[in-house]
Amino acid sequence: MTALAERLDLDSLTTLDWIGVLLALVTATVHFVIGVTFFPQPLAIAFLLAAGGFVGAIVLLLVDYRRPLLYLVGIPYTAVQIVMWYVINRPAGPADIGAATATDKVAQLLLIVVLVLLYQWEA
Repeated sequence: MTALAERLDLDSLTTLDWIGVLLALVTATVHFVIGVTFFPQPLAIAFLLAAGGFVGAIVLLLVDYRRPLLYLVGIPYTAVQIVMWYVINRPAGPADIGAATATDKVAQLLLIVVLVLLYQWEA
């Protein structure tokens, strides 16, 4: 058994935690695909790092590492992703938003809601 498998604490996760994991996986996947597609451009590296941040947060959640702090840090981390997307892309309207972007932004908004709820329940 690996060290990570020995540290997993899945029994303490709630349904809302699992919803958060799913939403984080959606946004991590979108960021990863964009990062790989545009690699080695500098912005691609930022997308890969963002994907890594979401995956790292999932791992920390699964091993029950300071979950309340993880929820609290996840809120602005995710919000910054939305703000940076808007600043970089400046969409004029819905026609400027593709399916992958829409999926990602909806997942991120829902993730923020989930993280707020999880933090409130832990506090």
